[in-house]
Amino acid sequence: RSSWLLLAPLLSSPVPVITAPPCSLCPEGAHRFQWIRNLVPEFGISSSHVKVLSSPAEFYELLKVQIKTAKQRVVMASLYLGTGLLEQELVDCLEETLEKSLQAEGSPSLRVSILLDYTRGSRGRKNSRTMLIPLLQRFPEQVRVSLFHTPNLRGLLRLLIPERFNETIGLQHIKVYLFDDNVILSGANLSDLYFTNRQDRYVLLQDSPEIADFFTELVDAIGDVSLQLQRDDTVQMLEGMEHPYQGDKVAYCEIANRRVMEVINSARTRQELLHTKTFHSSQQGSSLLSQQGSQASGGLKPEPDTWIYPLIQMKPFGIQIDELVTETLLTEAERDARIYLTTGYFNLTQAYMDLILGTRAEYRILLASPEVNGFFGAKGVAGAIPAAYVYIERQFYSEVCCLHQQERVQLQEYSRAGWTFHAKGLWLYLAGSDLPCLTLIGSPNFGYRSVHRDLEAQVAIVTENKALQQQLHQEQEQLYLCSGVVSSSTFEQPNRYVKLWVKLVTPLIKNFF
Repeated sequence: RSSWLLLAPLLSSPVPVITAPPCSLCPEGAHRFQWIRNLVPEFGISSSHVKVLSSPAEFYELLKVQIKTAKQRVVMASLYLGTGLLEQELVDCLEETLEKSLQAEGSPSLRVSILLDYTRGSRGRKNSRTMLIPLLQRFPEQVRVSLFHTPNLRGLLRLLIPERFNETIGLQHIKVYLFDDNVILSGANLSDLYFTNRQDRYVLLQDSPEIADFFTELVDAIGDVSLQLQRDDTVQMLEGMEHPYQGDKVAYCEIANRRVMEVINSARTRQELLHTKTFHSSQQGSSLLSQQGSQASGGLKPEPDTWIYPLIQMKPFGIQIDELVTETLLTEAERDARIYLTTGYFNLTQAYMDLILGTRAEYRILLASPEVNGFFGAKGVAGAIPAAYVYIERQFYSEVCCLHQQERVQLQEYSRAGWTFHAKGLWLYLAGSDLPCLTLIGSPNFGYRSVHRDLEAQVAIVTENKALQQQLHQEQEQLYLCSGVVSSSTFEQPNRYVKLWVKLVTPLIKNFF
């Protein structure tokens, strides 16, 4: 009980900051989303470099293959690394690849950088840290393990909140896995459940050096303001760096903001220069190509038909790009457009709920049924979390019904025996189109935590290519096939009974899960 009282100062909602959209969406196809490049770098690539994965097993096998073939860099950001046999196999793959790099002629070129959350990665006697220490001991010059600690968990709060509950204050939640110039964006963590029977989303961006450079720099920036794991299982900050919970909080957050925004702005400048250079080159080269025939075009990169926009959300550091872009997409979605939105934890912010209920697009919202919620069957207070989500879902559904919006806004529950559900993101279908031209994929859950507490990153993928649009459509269909439509009778089922204490407590604690 005393633990919850300690959280009381953080329970009140902050005053929302209303920011006008950077510009309204222009009318033509995929190009209507180019306003996003006013905020973040725009990476134009060929759709042939994008592969959508569908299963945890496929994700796991790809991780192993990519680690084994990496030559220059392995960069992995996750909430935590699990401690089972499958996770150990990943660590063994890293060791084998680092060993090969050591034995190669000249100085070893492979660098491994791993970013995890401090509180989640330190939980228990055997944890993410103990899994990775052998790599640090064997390859001290090649391996870096950074553990992000939220600046909001400090002082008396940090001393008194027990393990597991301390994770409610804020986390490193970004999930990016990159190997040389190949990047995997996902919502999945590095844990056996996510390799076997916990459904998530995964997209591979192949041979994309600029995107890989961006995420390497982003992970480095967060790593620089994180605790560095040492070979003896102690941690320390880089020399001269402000401490996240012992130092000055305002100073620390300003430094972190500056480091991350430097990465975003420098990449944006680079991409703008590249875009200008490419545009002029293509203008000058077009007449030459027509004279020289098709042979001349053999060595040229294909024209981009797909654009990648990294969206970062780090409210503790005053960075709210993902929130701004998501709100603008929801605001500007036209009548008869369809938005398929999915989250493993249905706990939308008030702003997102208001936009869904107050705008014109059709919504199909996929969420976890209680049985596939990751907290289903958990011990103690955590065991009541699925019931809290049922209560939040019921409140939202009641609001939809009160506004007579059941046709336009539909809830669907994912249900699959023996599986849990962790997929998040959205697919946007323009009016009159049977295929999506935009998807958001990454770590955010569209909830209070994602917007206000945790470090998050996802990408907006915008494409004109029909084959890639078809891939994204099939991904969406495959997830929604395992779902049933929510109706009033859904909440009359015995497994939807919510105890009175859960109803009373949920409004107080919903901002923490």
